[in-house]
Amino acid sequence: MALHRFVPTTYSNVMATLPPVLTVASGDTIVTTTLDAAGFDHDGVQKAPRGNPMTGPFAVEGAEPGDAIIVTIDRMTPNRATGWTYSPLSQQVVDPRTVADLPKSERFEWAIDAGQGTVTLIGGSERIAGWSFPLAPMIGCFGVAPAGGQAISTATSGPYGGNMDYRRFAPGARIAFPVSEKGGLFFLGDGHAGQGDGEIVGTGIETSFEIEFTLHLRKNAPGRWPRCESETEIVTIASGRPLDQPLQFATTEMLRWIVEDLGVDAVEASHLLGQMVRYDVANVFNPAYCVACRLEKNEITRRMSLLGQG
Repeated sequence: MALHRFVPTTYSNVMATLPPVLTVASGDTIVTTTLDAAGFDHDGVQKAPRGNPMTGPFAVEGAEPGDAIIVTIDRMTPNRATGWTYSPLSQQVVDPRTVADLPKSERFEWAIDAGQGTVTLIGGSERIAGWSFPLAPMIGCFGVAPAGGQAISTATSGPYGGNMDYRRFAPGARIAFPVSEKGGLFFLGDGHAGQGDGEIVGTGIETSFEIEFTLHLRKNAPGRWPRCESETEIVTIASGRPLDQPLQFATTEMLRWIVEDLGVDAVEASHLLGQMVRYDVANVFNPAYCVACRLEKNEITRRMSLLGQG
């Protein structure tokens, strides 16, 4: 299990079957950097076109279609002192009758204090001057090469991952992506210093990062959509439009996960999900909306022990 320090010189605004920038073994850890969503680096220099330029792709030895690449987000460190958002709320999340009354779109800067663990609004009205929120790093866009040799914009998302903008994709999370192309070809970028559910202003607090992550290969993995595991939960996430479609996909993936991995049937799984499932609207700004389906691990353990399977 090696540690690789990779300094990117090129970036991609599509997720596609591209030559890998680095090939690693299962279990290896990579430390690298990402640009912000507009392509600016830690020095404030634009190194790639706007639209979530990605670092990568990174190949994993032995990864083939039907496998999964499991990404552990070990660390995310902002490597510059500012980030940015836009205002007002996105038109997608307000009553259509009020869209004409929304203020003009405006960019705002935020001060990032990694030592204090805060993000602080710069400017704004007198009433909100100096508003601070917790620093909460997350990856907005990451995943593997899509199936069939497709090249898909980093503005959107699908079974391969992509621009999901889910705030729980943060340090400590492990995410499994279904492999469609040899090597898997993992991309990442679009780091946020913070963001609420839904990315309802069209951005998180966009900034550049140094990121440390570990890649594992799981052979013959059953997942069809990204699956995530944190210390306390398992999560499935899916994309589509309208909003009911990703909810259906994410729920179906969670049902498959429980039935296949825990050895229960659909009726038994439905009783657990029917009482304990939780949903997050991960993103309602991008071309494909994202919904996450969550289940607490301790509930799974407790219920399975009652069935004699714990």
